[in-house]
Amino acid sequence: MQPSTVRGRFAPSPTGPLHFGSLIAAVASYLDARSQQGNWLVRIEDLDLPRQMPGAADIILRTLEAYGFEWDGEVLYQSQRDRYYQDALHALSARGLLYPCSCSRKEIADSATHGIDGLVYPGTCRDGLAPGKQARAWRIKVDEQPVFFHDAVQGEICQILARDIGDFVLKRADGLFAYQLAVVVDDHLQGITHIVRGADLLDSTPRQIFLQQALGYATPHYLHVPVAANAAGEKLSKQTLAEPLDSRNRSEDLWQVLAFLGQSPPPELRQSPHTDIWQWAMQHWQPASIPRQRAIAV
Repeated sequence: MQPSTVRGRFAPSPTGPLHFGSLIAAVASYLDARSQQGNWLVRIEDLDLPRQMPGAADIILRTLEAYGFEWDGEVLYQSQRDRYYQDALHALSARGLLYPCSCSRKEIADSATHGIDGLVYPGTCRDGLAPGKQARAWRIKVDEQPVFFHDAVQGEICQILARDIGDFVLKRADGLFAYQLAVVVDDHLQGITHIVRGADLLDSTPRQIFLQQALGYATPHYLHVPVAANAAGEKLSKQTLAEPLDSRNRSEDLWQVLAFLGQSPPPELRQSPHTDIWQWAMQHWQPASIPRQRAIAV
């Protein structure tokens, strides 16, 4: 494989079956990679064991197949990759960027301010644990340098992590590795060049770029599509009781996703076989037509 080959991925968490919001991210990432003659990988992000639904990973893969997705290589499961995340922690520790934290959620809530994506950690344990305190989690030291990136849909994004996020957790109090670390390590080791996903993850991206730079990794291209929201403005998810996909409706679902993404599929395509819809979508994929919004009600 040539180094210039585009490599995209879809990385669902097995907390339940795929729904319309999941399909949007899957279709966008698939079309972005395939329209550039690139590879498309599937990764099951099953790090958070307490939130998993038994059997959900298999249901997700069967649903993708039923909708006509074809992925390259074997499916990767994050639950089997602890050694790679631990190696990354060692590398960051060697640079003096990690420290243990003893703070409980209540202690943080009592002294933190609100930032872009929740509470900003106030740095309580940055200079060492208080006497008698036990380490609960491991955090990375951030700084005041702005983190800029250009998103292919959402435009220019900038965060100052020390102000907007604070030192964030890389290994949790329950011993599990944090999403921010795992996604960066796996994207690097899988050679992902183009990350296409929902805009609910837009505010996580500067943290991931910060980790990429700290670990000496390349930064991929980013494209964040609007997420589908319900009438209350909540992202469609298992928690908001989003309906699972039904492959009997795959042609209608794919047509609706293309319309959601601003691709203007012809009305007559709506009743066509799903293979015809995919063929049309490959030939007409236009990322510039995706609405520059973080969420759209459906």
